[in-house]
Amino acid sequence: MDFTLSPELLELRARVRRLVDDVLQPLELEAEEQHGRLAAEIHARVKQAVLDARLNAANIPVEYGGGGFNLTQQIVMHEQLGRLTNCLWVLVWSPGNVLVHGTPEQIEGYLLPAVRGEKAYAYAITEEHAGSDPRAIRAEAVRDGDDYLLSGVKWFVTDGDVASFFIVLAWAVDGEERRPALFIVDKHLPGVEMTDDPDFTHNFPYRHPEYTFTDVRLPASSVLGEVGQGFDLTGEWFIEERVHIAARCCGACDRLIELGTEWALDREQFGSRIFDHQAIAFMLADCAAETTAARLLTYYVGDLYDSGADPKLVHAKASMAKLIASETAGRVADRVVQIFGGRGYMRRNPAERLWRELRVDRIWEGTSEIQRLVISRGLERRGVPKILEL
Repeated sequence: MDFTLSPELLELRARVRRLVDDVLQPLELEAEEQHGRLAAEIHARVKQAVLDARLNAANIPVEYGGGGFNLTQQIVMHEQLGRLTNCLWVLVWSPGNVLVHGTPEQIEGYLLPAVRGEKAYAYAITEEHAGSDPRAIRAEAVRDGDDYLLSGVKWFVTDGDVASFFIVLAWAVDGEERRPALFIVDKHLPGVEMTDDPDFTHNFPYRHPEYTFTDVRLPASSVLGEVGQGFDLTGEWFIEERVHIAARCCGACDRLIELGTEWALDREQFGSRIFDHQAIAFMLADCAAETTAARLLTYYVGDLYDSGADPKLVHAKASMAKLIASETAGRVADRVVQIFGGRGYMRRNPAERLWRELRVDRIWEGTSEIQRLVISRGLERRGVPKILEL
């Protein structure tokens, strides 16, 4: 098994890195000072840079104007984006992969504009009683003649402040029939209301507001995919998102180790470099070893997916990658902040910002505990050899 990057992947990595280093990283301190918010002209400049770099909608097939990247290519891309603080990686947009299941009209009206960066979307899943368990959602779309009436409250609707439309997971209710479905919901429709906009630990370019949907009238044509596919399609989205998170965590670790090593080699205490003290050197050694392990697992999942492996096996392996990479990133960030000492606690230090921002990677798109549940169920249902083998 050869994990050497091909010339094409090396070119892609260099292209993403140029965007990261030349366009996005210089915005980090301004984003921090502005609590994540950047001026409209900066967003416009970044959008054009992303288009020029041919990195918009990398996860969407070429036939729809996207990059057509396979999962390994997406890992290469997100690994470099993970080097950024203040979650600026979100400015390199990837529309929800489930939109490819849309009707021709949905593709024309939602997917294609999202690919071009003309429309933003937000996926609305979480509710007060449905966090780790999406099957506990209470949102309902009740059939009313040729339409549905959607009602429910969704928490943590990431990008909801800038989204033009939502992909809402709800129960489609038709008489006695109750099946999960995804609905495309335009933000401007009557009955759609932002009802809370809390602050969070990280300074994200966009918000994670709460939205309330009250008897929002939707035509039957607003169903994405088919009624009954809501959980399956959301599972497709979760796999991709979890691997993206794992890749970004690896990239964040790279930057943290670079920062920590540079500081340790330059900083002197007790007459020698702090790097020469085993307490510091061993922390960096652990960071390097654990990051390498997380990276290999993440690339392995990408190769598995791209080779057409059993989707349920890929699901379990993707959970492994997110679990290991996000937990590793938390440890790496904590160690590097400790290596910097007091300077590591200053918000102007990228290590502090990554330490703060990486915490959510053990929570969103499935907590670490949910990833362990997915993996353990795989051991039971598919057998230990299948889950452990390469």
